[in-house]
Amino acid sequence: MRSPEKVLNSLSEHSRNLNYKFSRLYRILFNEEMYYVAYQRIYAKPGNMTPGSDGQTIDGMSLSQINKLIYSLKDESYQPQPSKRVNIPKKNGKTRPLGVPAINDKLIQEVVRMVLEAIYEGTFEYTSHGFRPKRSCHTALAQVQKEFSGAKWFVEGDIKGFFDNIDHDVLIKTLQERIKDERFIRLIRKFLNAGYIENWTFHKTFSGTPQGGIISPILANIYLDKLDKYMKEYTRKFDKGAKRKPTRECMDFENEMKRLRRKLPKVENEAERAKIIAMIRANEKTRILYSSGDEMDENFKRIKYVRYADDFLIGVIGSKEDAKIIKEDIKNFLNGKLKLELSNEKTLITHTEKEAKFLGYEVLVRKSHTPRRDKRGRLRRSSNKRLYLKVSTEIIRKKLFEYGVIELRYHNGKEVWKPKCRSGLIFNDDLEILDRYNREIRGFYNYYSLANNCSILHNFKYIMEYSMYKTFAGKYKSSVRKINKKYRKNKLFIVKYQTKSGVKQRHFYNEGFKRKDPSNDKKIDNQPNSICDAGRTSLIARLKAEKCELCGTEGRLVMHHVRKLKNLEGKKSWERHMIARKRKTIAVCESCHQCIHLGKID
Repeated sequence: MRSPEKVLNSLSEHSRNLNYKFSRLYRILFNEEMYYVAYQRIYAKPGNMTPGSDGQTIDGMSLSQINKLIYSLKDESYQPQPSKRVNIPKKNGKTRPLGVPAINDKLIQEVVRMVLEAIYEGTFEYTSHGFRPKRSCHTALAQVQKEFSGAKWFVEGDIKGFFDNIDHDVLIKTLQERIKDERFIRLIRKFLNAGYIENWTFHKTFSGTPQGGIISPILANIYLDKLDKYMKEYTRKFDKGAKRKPTRECMDFENEMKRLRRKLPKVENEAERAKIIAMIRANEKTRILYSSGDEMDENFKRIKYVRYADDFLIGVIGSKEDAKIIKEDIKNFLNGKLKLELSNEKTLITHTEKEAKFLGYEVLVRKSHTPRRDKRGRLRRSSNKRLYLKVSTEIIRKKLFEYGVIELRYHNGKEVWKPKCRSGLIFNDDLEILDRYNREIRGFYNYYSLANNCSILHNFKYIMEYSMYKTFAGKYKSSVRKINKKYRKNKLFIVKYQTKSGVKQRHFYNEGFKRKDPSNDKKIDNQPNSICDAGRTSLIARLKAEKCELCGTEGRLVMHHVRKLKNLEGKKSWERHMIARKRKTIAVCESCHQCIHLGKID
């Protein structure tokens, strides 16, 4: 049996040949090792402890369960369960439907996702950033900041109800362009047509992919790759000219500078030389007030395009009429080829000197006459026409309201922000309160650390800090001044706590809000190392050992899962076993597993 690594690498190598048709993919689903890798990838996610429509969770996973799945795939008797729909509230007051698939479906979907990723990842355009390895919102924003400088117009794109309106026939035809395996295609169609259950009522799905399904993101990228390739070809045809023609003022200044520089070596009188040097300096300062290129040059046009999931941003160097034509052409392409509709309320044409919204940031191209000398000592407007990423005061205010740490007051007609106590936290211990505030500050800063004005986050920290003081004051029925006197040491707010190795301490966030540059800071999107995964025996190896980790009985094992390790109290032997090994899983015999759920193991 081939290892999953060799299987996926082989698919990736063939994917580079765009004319290659993939066949016999379905038989990859008979490879047990693929499921072992899939299980290892998905087991730690807390959402797997949420029951699907069949009432089952990932708890109790066993090797025999995987074998049964493979047998059902071999005779094609496998039928996905309808997902359980849950409505998640959005920031705008609306709700987003989220599907919770059955755990068996998640396992197979993860295997299918790995296969599809190996086939398509290498062919996706670099302008696509959503749901891709080593891609994120930050990489999309970094591309915008790098390439959109000098743009005249923004086209903010948003596809109306994208995940719910993906046309199944269009998607299947797109897959068939590269996949020549009807059994594999039928399996994907089964997932698309599985339906969902909401309020105990079954609903059929005639379009869309289930939000929450593991294969939904990769299918969405395959679907919208058509748009990316269309925009690539559209850009090739639209772009015109090598560079802008110079302005009349620019040419006059350049000619004057050349005349003065030619004259300078010939002058021997010091007073005359000083006068010419002063004229050169004055000329330089006046020169930077004028653009070197003609911004109205109709023979120079450019399009820049970036997409993250169903949101995209286009920068246009051209006229507003060009931007309107581009928007209309994209609308017609989506409607005609992909059967999708642009959202009228969210697809806007904005002048780049005004803010456009993209991935929670405000994006604009700023004018600046501030001079700065370059490496050759020449005066330049180094920040003129550069793209500016901005975190707005409104975003900060919304986040503070979301955390419940702010109240608004009005003084002389002006809005004043006042921090307030979070009464819901006063029953937590000191360390939990401090960690909660630190996590929220770091999380908000990590996302908005690309903003050019990220120093504004000091205002966010101030409200959070004094809200924490008031929360501590509410907990101990004291005042902010007394709380600071008790906990502050060497200008740091410190909480001490007891561990087995002695007393330790943690302090309130004080690392500042320096802007991060994704082109230089390679760790900006790194995921933290997981204690549960690092250097540990794999789940499958523990199941294959066939020795219960509680009673030592040899035989068939199942894997007991918990949602979060911190929820265990450590009063029972199996809890102490998991806490000691820092694992959210324990491989036990069926008897011990049943006793754990019945509470019969002390």
